[in-house]
Amino acid sequence: MGKRISRSEALAKLKAEIAAGRPIIGAGAGTGISAKFAEKGGVDIIIIYNSGRYRMAGRGSLAGLLPYGDANAIVMDMAREVLPVVDHTPVLAGVCGTDPFRLMDVFLEEVKAAGFSGVQNFPTVGLFDGVFRQNLEETGMGYGLEVEMVRKAHELDLLTCPYVFSPADARAMAEAGADVLVPHMGLTTKGSIGAHTAVTLDEAAERVQAMHDAAKEVNPDIIVLCHGGPIAEPEDAQYILQHTQGIAGFFGASSIERLATERAITEQAKRFKGISF
Repeated sequence: MGKRISRSEALAKLKAEIAAGRPIIGAGAGTGISAKFAEKGGVDIIIIYNSGRYRMAGRGSLAGLLPYGDANAIVMDMAREVLPVVDHTPVLAGVCGTDPFRLMDVFLEEVKAAGFSGVQNFPTVGLFDGVFRQNLEETGMGYGLEVEMVRKAHELDLLTCPYVFSPADARAMAEAGADVLVPHMGLTTKGSIGAHTAVTLDEAAERVQAMHDAAKEVNPDIIVLCHGGPIAEPEDAQYILQHTQGIAGFFGASSIERLATERAITEQAKRFKGISF
């Protein structure tokens, strides 16, 4: 097991990758083996959050936004599995910033003490829209609490890599001290439990660019990645990078662990089934 990587060390590594002309790749991990081999594959950041557990249990990632468990307790339980098998890669905790049963200052100290290098705002109300989202905002469970969580994490010198869903979100998170911004294009498509409703790659490129530009107006040094929706495969991420300016890489959760697992296990089972007497 490697030591906890500090925010300054993590940022230095990320900036070195960018300077070398290599994309930053963040990987969601729902299991220890996902984290272990994502690191072996060379990813730059590993993020664990409750959806990873549901995803690797064969359920859709949106299960993490529904009342199936205590999101912040789940990520701390996952830490016991993931942190000991990661050697040199910063690991971030998905923190539910709207959790009404946590004193966020206290919880973030616990996150740091557990060995996490930073945080991401997940589960996030940013994935809700319409009247339901409006009602969440009106009743004290809005996105602003996630911005405040990132601000507090920044003050604790944790690496902050929040999801954003609009240029206004991007500006707010940049002002809160976000180090790495992840414009979220929605639930990942493709695979057995992927979404079928998503924006196109061209629409995603436009949205990612708009959020990038808004954040850079606040902090020119902020690092911006892309994530979700139609950006499911390496060629999709490459398309986004080639049709935007200033996007430094890609963050994938389902894209890296779920799709790879589905294919690998299916093919391995078929190969065994194909052996002859």
